[in-house]
Amino acid sequence: MKKNILYLHTHDSGRYLEPFGVSVKTPNLMKLAKEGTLFRQAYCAAPTCSPSRVGLLSGQSPHSTNMLGLAQRGFQMDCYDTHLSNFLRSHGYHTCLFGVQHEAPDAAMLGYDYWFDEDCHHSEFIRRDTAACTRAADYLLHYQEEKPFFMSVGFINTHRRYPEAPADFVNPDYVKPPMTIPDTKENRKDMADFMYSAKIADDSVGVVLDALKRSGREDDTIVIFTTDHGIAFPFMKCNCYDTGIGVTLIMKFAGNQAAGKVSDSLISQIDVYPTLCDLLEIEKPDYLQGHSFAGLFDNPELEINEEVFAEVTYHAAYEPMRCIRTSRYKLIRYFDYHNGYVPANIDASPSKDSMIEAGLLKQTREREMLFDLALDPLERNNLVNSSDYKEVYDDLRLRLENWMERTGDPLLRVGYRVPKPEGAWVNRLCDLDPGCTLSE
Repeated sequence: MKKNILYLHTHDSGRYLEPFGVSVKTPNLMKLAKEGTLFRQAYCAAPTCSPSRVGLLSGQSPHSTNMLGLAQRGFQMDCYDTHLSNFLRSHGYHTCLFGVQHEAPDAAMLGYDYWFDEDCHHSEFIRRDTAACTRAADYLLHYQEEKPFFMSVGFINTHRRYPEAPADFVNPDYVKPPMTIPDTKENRKDMADFMYSAKIADDSVGVVLDALKRSGREDDTIVIFTTDHGIAFPFMKCNCYDTGIGVTLIMKFAGNQAAGKVSDSLISQIDVYPTLCDLLEIEKPDYLQGHSFAGLFDNPELEINEEVFAEVTYHAAYEPMRCIRTSRYKLIRYFDYHNGYVPANIDASPSKDSMIEAGLLKQTREREMLFDLALDPLERNNLVNSSDYKEVYDDLRLRLENWMERTGDPLLRVGYRVPKPEGAWVNRLCDLDPGCTLSE
């Protein structure tokens, strides 16, 4: 029988988890990384929720599936048959979902035989994740089907609003906020709450992994843990900097020759789907755009991709951008005439409030940015006009345009304004918050 797949995923965690050396303690994920393979150079296909998840679960660039924005705002895939759950179901898998999915308005569209989610208010995210992991664990312990299973377990943590950290959890005075925002009292407290949210997510992961072990199916299961994109702070989520597109990706399964190792090979989340096809010995469908990295489980130093790509079209508001990243360089291009920041695409937070108060919305952003990541890993020195980097710029721009053409990017067809689907709702560029009056 083919191996089972246990797909564990969080919201908005980026690489701010313990396996990456940050002060956020996530012992269950640390254990999983040490027992499996940690991919330190994994990137999402889009630093915004629904497009990122669709990229991973379709093996395609989000725009190729027409998932240009958020599912809860009326954006959908053209064809849900390509979703990994539907695909595996057609190959004899029992498919089940516990907790969050963010690819469709209805889980039935995704091909799940069974699903459970306890929808809660923002203040009850802990209860929602506790319910998801408890039900998933019970399902694993009582699973009697002869079919292999594909189980997706989605956690709402570490999405905002974060649960308030208890006083005995961590002292915010000794917490360091992300490098993209000022080190202030308010931001330290906010980061402490993120750390607590990460703990809740990690505890939930631990419940499911413990149940998998007790079920006796651990050796017959491929475990995947990942997140959709960077954490919800300014210049991270919904941005093509590495702080936005860099993600955690861990895989564990029996027979993995790279268990306990890390790989620095450049990979995209759209590569997960073809990799699973190879590991399961299922013929890869023609629509896949990613490249299998199954070879990394024998040799973690193999080169899989010369470059990876990422995109934003819509998040809360329209902010079209595309990027190409190689092992050394990155080119980011914006495709609209608006040269300022889009506040509705920045999640509400103390750091957002203080930056807007300090004049963020009076600043302009450049339409193209080129970074030499070997010399400038923080992506602060734009080299797009440097004569020393003209050949690099020309090469990356051509490769980016070729990718857009090859994958049917609508930005090439309609110019600078890709229309939203009928019935979808988005924010205006001037809206300070996603909760403002929306434009249909």
